[in-house]
Amino acid sequence: MPLATPGGTKANVSPANLIDQPSDDTLVSRAVTISRSPEELYRFWRDFSNLAQIMDDIERIEVIDPVRSHWVVKGPGGKDVEWDSLVTEDVANRRIAWKAAEGAEIQNSGWVEFREGPEGRGTEVHALIAYDAPGGLFGRLIAKALQHEPNTQARRELRRFKQLMETGEVTTSEGPRGGKHAKKES
Repeated sequence: MPLATPGGTKANVSPANLIDQPSDDTLVSRAVTISRSPEELYRFWRDFSNLAQIMDDIERIEVIDPVRSHWVVKGPGGKDVEWDSLVTEDVANRRIAWKAAEGAEIQNSGWVEFREGPEGRGTEVHALIAYDAPGGLFGRLIAKALQHEPNTQARRELRRFKQLMETGEVTTSEGPRGGKHAKKES
């Protein structure tokens, strides 16, 4: 079933995967195949505090309980943006869906699915995220100019997830003592 995106293009998603999407939301959909089992990938992702290892702008994620987590993200101009996120669906080893709690600075919702790939090919990880971009169209243009455009970030973050799960580290081009995602020495 086609779903209209903010730019007027259509994205194919199944009815089971639809999320409420106000027309002003930015919609991001990405997928990657990872040479690990769905169970292993789900376990890593389900501990939301792990996501700071693969997501650039995450300052911290505090897991409050199995349903609620508190996110602190670097926002525009270096200002931190915070919200609580609620798990709305949790199918073990298969799917996690969430939405921002009411009153969040950035309303967002989405899901990630872990699907068996073709025999011997690992797991297909599919992610769909909808969020209300700060600053509307102007904010989206600024984000794109600063290379913080959501599609680009989602592609990078899924690539980091793949690297971390397949090799145990995330490679960077920031030198041996690199940035936040460089492998930590023991």
